[in-house]
Amino acid sequence: MPDKPIATGVACSKGIATGPVRLVRGVADFAAVRPGDVIVCRTTDPSWTVLFGLAAAVVTETGGILCHAAIVAREYGIPAVVAAEGAMAALENHRTVSVDGTRGRVYAALGFDGKA
Repeated sequence: MPDKPIATGVACSKGIATGPVRLVRGVADFAAVRPGDVIVCRTTDPSWTVLFGLAAAVVTETGGILCHAAIVAREYGIPAVVAAEGAMAALENHRTVSVDGTRGRVYAALGFDGKA
C-alpha cells in the first residue's frame, strides 16, 4: 500500500479490503450501494445495518470502538475505520481504496502499474 493514507481514524474491525468508494449521506443513497463498495459516511444507525451485508468495508467520520458501525462491522467480519474526520471530503465516489481496519487507515488502492 502507499506510504501516506488518505484518511486515518480509529481501527475497530480488523482486516484489509479494497473496493470503490460509495459516499452515503443518508437513506436516499442506500439504493446506490453495490456489493463490494466501501461505504463512507458520517455515521450509521440500525437502519443502515442492511448495507453491511453488501459492503467490502466501512469508513465513518464519527464514532468509537463501541459505535454502531464498529459493532456491526465486526459482526459481519468486514474492516472498519471510524472517527476518520474529513473522510467524506477526502474521498469521492468510485475511487478505489484499500481500508486497513487493523491500523485505522484508508489508502489509495494500487493500480496494475503499482501506482496509487
